[in-house]
Amino acid sequence: MSFAIPTQQAVSKQHKAFLRKLYLAHLMDDERHNILSLNKLTGMPRRTLQDAIAAFEDIGIQAEFVQEGSRNNSGYYRIVTWGPISSAWVDTHITEIEQQIGVADNNAASV
Repeated sequence: MSFAIPTQQAVSKQHKAFLRKLYLAHLMDDERHNILSLNKLTGMPRRTLQDAIAAFEDIGIQAEFVQEGSRNNSGYYRIVTWGPISSAWVDTHITEIEQQIGVADNNAASV
């Protein structure tokens, strides 16, 4: 069974939120990121990032914040498990996911 990402016109708000979670988990799995670095990289508002990360468990992804230093925001997020999600599938479709959630445009503009 193949999962196709719908065209831009057909992406619902819920599907876009799902793809956003996959994208953020992918970023956290590849490098050490905190809210500030994710904000700079994606252009997503801080609150959107916090809400998406808090809702990872809704789709089975478990993440944790690894504290480094004494300040509350000193550290990074780490993916503990992808649960039922295939991280390999996300890696393969990351360009399409970026286009669907609109971060491909942000990344191109910041380069």
